[in-house]
Amino acid sequence: MSDGKAEIEVTAGFLVIGDEILSGRTKDKNIGFLAEYLTAVGIDLREVRVVPDITERIVEAVNELRARYTYVFTSGGIGPTHDDITADSIAAAFGVSVDVDPRAKAILEAHYPPGQLTPARLRMARIPAGAELIENPVSKAPGFTIGNVHVMAGVPSIMQAMVDAVVPTLKTGRKMLSTHIDADVPESRLAERIGEIQKEFPATLIGSYPRTNDGRFTTQIVVRSRDEAELAKAAKAVGEAVAQATA
Repeated sequence: MSDGKAEIEVTAGFLVIGDEILSGRTKDKNIGFLAEYLTAVGIDLREVRVVPDITERIVEAVNELRARYTYVFTSGGIGPTHDDITADSIAAAFGVSVDVDPRAKAILEAHYPPGQLTPARLRMARIPAGAELIENPVSKAPGFTIGNVHVMAGVPSIMQAMVDAVVPTLKTGRKMLSTHIDADVPESRLAERIGEIQKEFPATLIGSYPRTNDGRFTTQIVVRSRDEAELAKAAKAVGEAVAQATA
């Protein structure tokens, strides 16, 4: 990982795979986790897509995202059942073969008692040619990395463990810093001035979020920047605007 001083911008896309997410049967818990995790280490999560268990849709999304961002993360579809088609789809996206990987098979053989590595479980050892394994300390069946694409399980505890394993191997950019200012007035009272401040400090990102408090409308303004000095100056300007609006 970088020392936090690099100027390079590191970006990511996240592809969530699975009919169960789109149908609502499973509630996604991975998007928020990954967004927060990547922000903390200096990687900007720029896009999230959710696609069904359809090979063509997965291939299309993977190829678009990996061409656009520094890294791509995927979750879901690497289990033991017939509809777990992510490994095959990623292989198709890269134009490589997929088969039982001796390294992954050895991990599963060591994990399951003799005779219990069934053909279904062995499907979890099918890895695209040329991929590196991502450690799975929870249930052992590994994820994998090929090119700039990191393929992980959909079960949140396993996915999060895989993220812990893979992120320290990645390059990162400068971390995003943030602060917030609370205003006891409606957003409309601040909108024009906040827009002006955003133009004055283009190295910052300023978001305005309306809230209600006991039936009254209030506002929270969040200022984000990778430049600590710019963050402080913009936050000061926002604070002054809030003070004027509430005077």
